[in-house]
Amino acid sequence: MKILVTGAAGFIGAALTIRLLERGDEVIGIDNLNDYYDVNLKLARLEQLRDYSQFKFIKLEISDRDAVEKLFIGEKFQRVMHLAAQAGVRYSITNPHAYIDSNIIGFMNILEGCRHNAVEHLAYASSSSVYGANTNMPFSIHNNVDHPVSLYAASKKANELMAHTYSHLYNLPTTGLRFFTVYGPWGRPDMSLFMFTRNILEDKPIDVFNYGNHRRDFTYIDDIVEGVVRVIDKPAQANASWASEDPDPGTSMAPYRVYNIGNNNPVKLLAFIETLEKCLGKDAKKNFLPLQPGDVPDTYADVSDLVCDLGYKPGTLLETGIRNFVEWYKKFYRVA
Repeated sequence: MKILVTGAAGFIGAALTIRLLERGDEVIGIDNLNDYYDVNLKLARLEQLRDYSQFKFIKLEISDRDAVEKLFIGEKFQRVMHLAAQAGVRYSITNPHAYIDSNIIGFMNILEGCRHNAVEHLAYASSSSVYGANTNMPFSIHNNVDHPVSLYAASKKANELMAHTYSHLYNLPTTGLRFFTVYGPWGRPDMSLFMFTRNILEDKPIDVFNYGNHRRDFTYIDDIVEGVVRVIDKPAQANASWASEDPDPGTSMAPYRVYNIGNNNPVKLLAFIETLEKCLGKDAKKNFLPLQPGDVPDTYADVSDLVCDLGYKPGTLLETGIRNFVEWYKKFYRVA
């Protein structure tokens, strides 16, 4: 298939693109290569992709309506995996406009591109952050998610609502993927595993928020990619049993779906740090701090719909995933 991957220089985008290329798909990757974090890491990810003859990279800003329109008209994609977004919960508190430009306006442009160019299926990244103030565990796609606690989460919830509208009005199959704390080799420097590893190796203290009492459903990058590929290959369908008098938030009378992709096994932050210390062979200096604004204490994915509809359940052990990350980090940054 000919597939558009937005955010192709990103953590998930690059890993997904490699997987698609290796199975023979033609991939057009776009990214704006912004400086939210080290651009050199993004360029290094892209270098892995340039050896594939069926890959083409285009530097493009998804909030540029004309550029996105020309891209869709010129390339005629069969499927789209939309990963490009302004990430980060805490960054959304200090830089809110970046989230509107990328996550709302940019997503609107992608929806319009799909609508007008006969795209067979739009899959897009949502986030576990949409569960917000929910405390009913594990988080289910059938739960109401109307109480976000950060602008980032609100923008992802808005994406799901916008996608449903296009599924309903234009019969465009859309599938939203709520990712749960993705980690692994080539990860983002603003994520906890990356920051912890760097600081521990440099003998600097690590900030442990909520006094280490967080629980996170850490999900390994390869598990995320496997779930995404399965979703891309199965366009969303309408739920024939959907009832307006008792509406199911996770499905619709339109060709619309959302799925959780998580490890279904929440781990306490202190246990996560202990595993990292073991893999590094070095103890962390911990700076214990209260819960940050916009953050949630726990995440825990109910993946029963992913298992039922796509026959897949993430399962990489935390020890394996962290060990793989540490090996990559030391090699990439030439740590003895």
